[in-house]
Formats: sequence, C-alpha cells, structure tokens
Amino acid sequence: MATSFILIARTILALLMTFGTFVPQAEAARAFFVFGDSLVDNGNNNYLATTARADSPPYGIDLPSHRPTGRFSNGRNIPDFISEQLGAESTLPYLSPELTGQRLLVGANFASAGIGILNDTGIQFINIIRMYKQLEYFQDHQNRVTALIGAQQTKQLVNRALVLITVGGNDFVNNYYLVPFSARSRQFSLPDYVKYLISEYKKLLTRLYNLGARRVLVTGTGPLGCVPAELAQRSRNGECSAELQRAASLFNPQLEQMLRQLNSQFGSDVFVGVNTHLMNDDFISNPGAYGFTNSKVACCGQGPYNGLGLCTVASNLCPNRNLYAFWDPFHPSEKANGIIVQKFMTSGSTKYMYPMNLSTIMALDSRI
Repeated sequence: MATSFILIARTILALLMTFGTFVPQAEAARAFFVFGDSLVDNGNNNYLATTARADSPPYGIDLPSHRPTGRFSNGRNIPDFISEQLGAESTLPYLSPELTGQRLLVGANFASAGIGILNDTGIQFINIIRMYKQLEYFQDHQNRVTALIGAQQTKQLVNRALVLITVGGNDFVNNYYLVPFSARSRQFSLPDYVKYLISEYKKLLTRLYNLGARRVLVTGTGPLGCVPAELAQRSRNGECSAELQRAASLFNPQLEQMLRQLNSQFGSDVFVGVNTHLMNDDFISNPGAYGFTNSKVACCGQGPYNGLGLCTVASNLCPNRNLYAFWDPFHPSEKANGIIVQKFMTSGSTKYMYPMNLSTIMALDSRI
C-alpha cells in the first residue's frame, strides 16, 4: 500500500514538472508587464504592417547578436534594464510566437511604436496596437496564464507584477504638433488639450487597475522639444523648441496630480510617477557629467542634428554610440536608457520619482 502511494505521488510530481507547475513568487522573479510606445516597444511592430518599425540595421547594432529586434535603440531599452534589475529575462513582445508556456509567467511587452493616449494619435502609421487594444491583450494574456496555472495563481501573479507604462509623447509630436493647424490643435488650445489627455489617461490607468495591476510605474513625457528631430525642424541655434517644452511642462505636473488622486481613490500607492523629463534633462543639459560628448545630435540619422527621416543603413552612423545621448532622432541610446533606469533605482528625491524609487518598491514588495 505504501509503495503504491509513493508511486502515485511520484507520478503526480512528474506530471507537474512536465506541464510546468507554477513557481511561487518568493522563489521566482516577479512578472513584468510593459505598455506604451516606441520608447518601450520590444518588437511587437515587427509583426504588423506599419512603417513604425525598427527591424532593420543598424538598429540593434550593439546587442550581442548585432541584429535588429524591433527595439528603437542601438541595444537594450528601458524595459530590458528593468528586467535585469528584477533578475529576470527580458519580456517578449506579446505578438511573438515564442511567448508560450513558462515564458508567459515572466510577463509580456504589449507596447507598440507610434501609439498615444488617444486613438487618433499615430494614424499615419496605420496598423499599430493602440492603448485600448494593449489592455485587451493584457486580459487575453491573463486568460492564457490561467489555463497554465489556474485562476487564483494568475491573480497573485498579476497583483504582484511590476508594470511599466510609457505613453503621451506621441500625442504631441505625432498628433497636436504633427502638422500646422492639425485637427486637435484646431479643436483645443494647448492647456485644454493637456487636460483632455490627462482625463483620457486616467481612464486607461483605471482600466489597468481593474485588470489587476497593483504596482505601476508611470513615466511622464521627456523633454519633447530637445530631441534631435525637433531641433532639426524647429531650432536655429540648437535651442530646444519652446512650444514643445511648454507642452511637457503642462502635461507632467498634471499627470503627477492625477496619479496622486488615483492612489488616494484606491487607498494604496499603486501608481508611481516617474519624472523622465528631469532624468533626460540631466544629461541633455550636462552631457559631460554622464560621459556623453553630444546630447543634441543623434548617432544615427541625416540632416541637421541627424534629426531628419529614419535611421537606416544609408544614414550617418557614429562610431561610438556610448558618446551620444540620442541613438536616433527620437530615442535615447542604450547607454542613456541604462542611466535612466539607474535613476529609477537610486533616486532619493521625489522630484524624480513619487512616492518612492524602484529599489524601495522591490524591497517593500519582497515582504508581501
């Protein structure tokens, strides 16, 4: 009888190992979910018929494979560096056919280059994963995880996951300011447009909470008027675009205020505001302090400040990417992305992160 019991127990254990039993979160890296635009896209747009893509050289030139992956970077992007801090492998794009089985438990990246808070942002890119669809995919992902480990374990995985959302910049550069007298600029003054964006963003974050997210890093917009693309179009002597800087200066404080309101509403520090404007501005205004020799000219591009058009094999390409704050006309270099995430981790000032930095979040959440 005892022998039969042991055999049955061994059989059950073997089946659990074969079909991938859930690893308790205390023993495994926490799941990580990413939403947003090209700053955090890990390659979803590779699977879409869109011009907003980074799947051709020289993108990815500094990755170990030296091959493009769909990241808008010469190497790793912000989610990659955060995954390293979590002790986990990088999340796969949700549309990747490799996202199956145990890899579902690591999390997923739903981000898509070109999208914004508003559904009409990035319409020129046609087929991109807008925010409402990213949230639908998050629900679908949970259904797939439930089939693997059950509903209760899935709820725990999602509740304990770290979430990153980066969206909003395109609502200005690829919508309100895309062309003179754009539809949105005729509809709204800039202050009223920002209020509208914040109100729509609040709905998205509330939906994210209702889908189970309980620890969400929410980045503000960077210094929109200082990226090489805007310098090429709007700057005469290398000065940042005052109008786009004004947009960021209106948006970011209202975003922080809205996050405080949501946290008060939910009775917990669910949403953590990340002041990426200040983080980026640190090395744009003082590049030498971070080992950069250039914070105005993109490494890869053409025209003034290498800020016109796309980064392609025909573009100007700097020989040492570590000396450039910007990789292409819009996106930070791998080195800059790493610096930004270090500020996520170590910033001791609520000017950079409110109400706490990522190291504190990880320490607090490890006790739960």
